[in-house]
Amino acid sequence: MKNGANGMTDRTHTLDSPPVASKKKTDKSLNLARLLLEGRAFIALLVIIITFSLLSPNYFTGANFLTMASHVAIFGLPAIGMLLVILNGGIDLSVGSTLGLAGVMAGFMMQGINLDAPGVVLYLPVWAVAILTLVIGALVGLVNGVLIAWFRVPAFVATLGTMYVARGIALLITNGLTYNKLSGSDALGNTGFDWLGFNRIFNIPVGVLVLGVVALACGFLLSRSAFGRWLYASGGNERAADLSGVPVKRIKISVYVLSGICAAMAGLVLSSQLTSAGPTAGTTYELTAIAAVVIGGAALTGGRGNVRGTLLGAFVIGFLSDGLVIIGVSAYWQTVFTGAVIVLAVLLNTLQYGKRSR
Repeated sequence: MKNGANGMTDRTHTLDSPPVASKKKTDKSLNLARLLLEGRAFIALLVIIITFSLLSPNYFTGANFLTMASHVAIFGLPAIGMLLVILNGGIDLSVGSTLGLAGVMAGFMMQGINLDAPGVVLYLPVWAVAILTLVIGALVGLVNGVLIAWFRVPAFVATLGTMYVARGIALLITNGLTYNKLSGSDALGNTGFDWLGFNRIFNIPVGVLVLGVVALACGFLLSRSAFGRWLYASGGNERAADLSGVPVKRIKISVYVLSGICAAMAGLVLSSQLTSAGPTAGTTYELTAIAAVVIGGAALTGGRGNVRGTLLGAFVIGFLSDGLVIIGVSAYWQTVFTGAVIVLAVLLNTLQYGKRSR
C-alpha cells in the first residue's frame, strides 16, 4: 500500500509536470511580448537609426544628430505639454496655433510697441519678450482649462475653438505677413533673440537643452510631487479622484496652462531658429504632439504614460522625418510614412491596454 501510494504520487507528479513546464514557457513568452510592447518606441528609434545609417553615410554623424535633435525640440516641447493633458484624459488641439501665436507676438514685440498717447515706441529687452510670450501661451491654456473644467465644454470642442481663435489673432496681427527683422539693435538694447536658435552650450544646441530641462522638470513633477499623483488619479478615474479629495478642476486647468506654456516655448525656439515669425507657423503641430505621446506609449483614455516615452516618441518622428529628407524621399511619402507609424502606435496601444483592462 505504501509503495502503491508512493507510486500513485509519483505518477500524479509526472502527469502534472508537462502543464507546469508549459505554463512557465507561456509566462516567459508573455513577459517577452510585454517587454517588447512596452519598449516599442526605443526599439523603433534604434531601427530607424540603423536603417538610415545604412542608406546614407551622412546620417550617422554627431553633427547630424545634433541638428535633428534641435528639430525634435520644436515639437518635443508641445508633446510634453500634450502628455500632461492626455494623462488627465483630455486633448489639446490648440498647441499648434498657440505656437504660431506665440512666435507672432514675440516678433511683434521685437518690432517695437507703439504707444500712441505719449508718442513713443517701446523696445523691450529679449528676456521680457520671452516672459510675455510665455504668459500669452499660459493665457490660451487658461481659457481652455476654464472652458473645460468649469463650463464643462468637451475638450475637443473647446480646444478646437481656441485653435481657430489663436490662429486668427496671429493672422490679424501680421495681416498674413511674416516678421523678418528679429535680430534687434544694439542701440535699442533688444538684441539676442537668435540665442535660442543658434547658440550652443558645450556644443549642444540651446533648444535641445531647453527640451531637456523641461523634460526633467516634468518628470520630477509627475513622479515626485502630489500634483503628479493627483494627475494620474484624476486621469484614471476622475469621479473616484474627486470623491477622494483630489482638486480635479484645479488639476485640469493646470495641465492646459502648462500645455500652453510649452507650446509658447516651442514658438520662441522655432522663431529664433528661423529668425522670422509667421502666422502659419506650427500648423498641424498639434497632431505631431499627439503622435509623439501615443508612440511613447501613453493611453489616450488617460492615467497612463510618462515623459521618457513621450521624448522617445518625439525622437522617433523627428529622426524618421529627417532621415527621409536625407535619402531624398518625397515630402508626400514622408506624410504617408509618418501616418503609418501613428496608426501602428495606436494599434499597439490598444493591444497593450486592452489586455490589461480585460
